[in-house]
Amino acid sequence: MSKLGEVLARVRPEVREQHPYKVGVPTGDISVKLNQNESPFDLPEALKDAVFAGWKEIAFNRYPSEQPYDLAELIASNVGWDPEGIIIGNGSNELTYSLGLTFIATRTSVVLPRPMFSFYERVVDIFGGEVIPVAPLQSLGFDTEGILTAIEKTGPSMVVITSPNNPTGLVVPLAELRAIADATAGLVLIDEAYIEFADEPSMLSLLSHYPNVILLRTFSKAFGLAGSRLGYLVGHPALMREIMKIRPPFMIDRFTAYVTKLLLEHSQLIQDRVELIRSGTKGLIDALKEIEGMRVLAGQANFVTFRPPCDGQKLFSALAERGVLVRNMSGYPELKGFLRVSAGAPAENRRFLKALTDAML
Repeated sequence: MSKLGEVLARVRPEVREQHPYKVGVPTGDISVKLNQNESPFDLPEALKDAVFAGWKEIAFNRYPSEQPYDLAELIASNVGWDPEGIIIGNGSNELTYSLGLTFIATRTSVVLPRPMFSFYERVVDIFGGEVIPVAPLQSLGFDTEGILTAIEKTGPSMVVITSPNNPTGLVVPLAELRAIADATAGLVLIDEAYIEFADEPSMLSLLSHYPNVILLRTFSKAFGLAGSRLGYLVGHPALMREIMKIRPPFMIDRFTAYVTKLLLEHSQLIQDRVELIRSGTKGLIDALKEIEGMRVLAGQANFVTFRPPCDGQKLFSALAERGVLVRNMSGYPELKGFLRVSAGAPAENRRFLKALTDAML
């Protein structure tokens, strides 16, 4: 065996079995990008000017804090929680790895209702855990009774709930979240990446009664900072202290922390943009429902998942040929033939609907 073969043989088998996470992008001229649930709104120029003016005052030669504690205090003030119960990470995906390292060991059971953001199954596999899948209801919503049964049978270390759920946009009612948290002695992770767009309330209002629940949130969606990479956990301070033991220091650079603090001081801007995106999402849902044979999942996120009455892959390609990029969801077994479109700016939404109409003629 060659030297390269010998060292490759020492890579953990859980890692060798994986593939790099890549978002496929078709070739061609894409002018309307609606495939990654991003905000369609960049920072206003005046705010960018303020960001760069402040950036000049920051010393490049100094490490940031282990955690950006001033930002944690600001987030805690915004959500009404103890700053000691906040952990800030380099995006929510990075924090998911921290949770895996903290709670998942070889053959550890983790309940994952389906369909769910594929990254969670990936993390469980990498850490050697056992995925306990729970099939969805006919509506493609999570089957809470099935989740409770899985908890009773397996005694999992972790249950993951995404609400609103990517890839469907559907929510889990607060009463059902409480039932799940009551049923397990393990951690309940509730991914609230899209909570700012939802009508259903957050579990945050009840978090003080459930020390086994952690909320995962992001600045990539409603706040429009997908390019800066920042997410955070909200939970009992005792849990946060355990997670901090395995986290590398200095994960949040000074620039990202500064931008986020500045944006949090402009809450009205965020609220206004969220309402525009919610309005755009509703407009897409209404327009798609008018198309005969179209199945539309009327979720509460910033995107719409739908199954056209024609071949989904061919429609995906036809939209790309017209300069509009959406997401093909057929990688999820439950979503064969489905596509997902993010709510864009009003002009982008019109471009999508025009391209869709033309492609389906």
